[in-house]
Amino acid sequence: MPIPVFADAVFKGVDSIPFALPILKVLPWVVLTWLLKWYFGGASNTSERLMHSKVIMVTGGTSGIGAAVVHDLATRGAQIVLLTRYSPSDPFLVDYIDDLRSSTNNELIYAEQVDLSSLQSIRVFATKWVDNAPPRRLDMIILCADALVTRFGIHGKTQDGVDPIWGINYLANFHLLSILSPALRAQPPDRDVRIVFAACASYVGGNLKLLKDNRDPLPPGRKYETSKLALMVFAQAFQKHLDVYKRPDKQPNNARVVVVDPGFTRTPGMRRWLTMGSLWGLLLYLFMWPVWWLFLKPPIMGAQGLLRAAMEAELARGAGGRFLRECKEAEYKREEIRDEGAQEKLWAFSEKQIEALEKEGAVKRALAKKENEKVEKDKSVKATSDEAEKTAETKSKKAKAPGSRRSRKAG
Repeated sequence: MPIPVFADAVFKGVDSIPFALPILKVLPWVVLTWLLKWYFGGASNTSERLMHSKVIMVTGGTSGIGAAVVHDLATRGAQIVLLTRYSPSDPFLVDYIDDLRSSTNNELIYAEQVDLSSLQSIRVFATKWVDNAPPRRLDMIILCADALVTRFGIHGKTQDGVDPIWGINYLANFHLLSILSPALRAQPPDRDVRIVFAACASYVGGNLKLLKDNRDPLPPGRKYETSKLALMVFAQAFQKHLDVYKRPDKQPNNARVVVVDPGFTRTPGMRRWLTMGSLWGLLLYLFMWPVWWLFLKPPIMGAQGLLRAAMEAELARGAGGRFLRECKEAEYKREEIRDEGAQEKLWAFSEKQIEALEKEGAVKRALAKKENEKVEKDKSVKATSDEAEKTAETKSKKAKAPGSRRSRKAG
């Protein structure tokens, strides 16, 4: 078939072929669109690793890039522990896990309720995990949870009264890993343990010099960027924290940190940022959907760097703290990330802030408990009083009733 058509085009001209001219006019645009989509789709992970029996803890694993990472690793047989603010009995979470188990043919997918906006919730979960005897298996922690407050969105606070951009993007990760570090260091020396941080290219615009000991340590206009820069600085500091630990078996540290920039991806967070939290922004986003489809990665492509960080054998050797972009090792663009002075300053600031917030939270919980006990006591006293009044009233009615002993005596 192609040969006669080609012959007609050569000897009789292109006009002799039906629909040839419209096809030739459209074909360059189709090819250009395909090339742009291929280019902006990013690199694919080519690494493979046996994931059966691996226990992987994931934050932000119910949407966006995190959900794509969870689905891929679960398909490979990994045991997934989802850290989510939802209760395990929540209908949404139950359906999500059931669907995930069915689509991946993997029943080893569980959920633990951990509200990253609450330092107390993080401590309760992490302490319970660490206190388990013998130590529970933990091969990997993937940190994908993210918070973004848009210009026209609702500007709330975490349960500890902190800006959610700082509290969830950075402080929650610091608190979680600080408590879980004994569980990571207790893993056998032959086990390949990894801690994967999901970063963002916006870290280049962060500013850690303005951090102060207050509830909103982020500089105005650079909150999200600074939270990501702080996360990357902490990632390097946490690698050093793991390296300096002297194992009882005298073996070298086997836990390594990997930081990944997934690139610009069509996630719920990206949609909130593009729409700025407004209805007009959402309308514009829908109108420009072909542009976003072309230039932004789908979540599965955004997950490729994280999957490479989880499976590349080379990352299990040598020094930790490497940075991946488009599935390739890259250099950090900010000097603070490798600066030990900046790492120590940020670590000390974070510990001091968490200590102050936890003390304040403990006082609030104690006062709330005392108030609840008082309310319950008042309710109990009132119920007893009401019961006594009802008993007295019943006795009075019986005494006044015709034919009663007292009424006959009175008569």
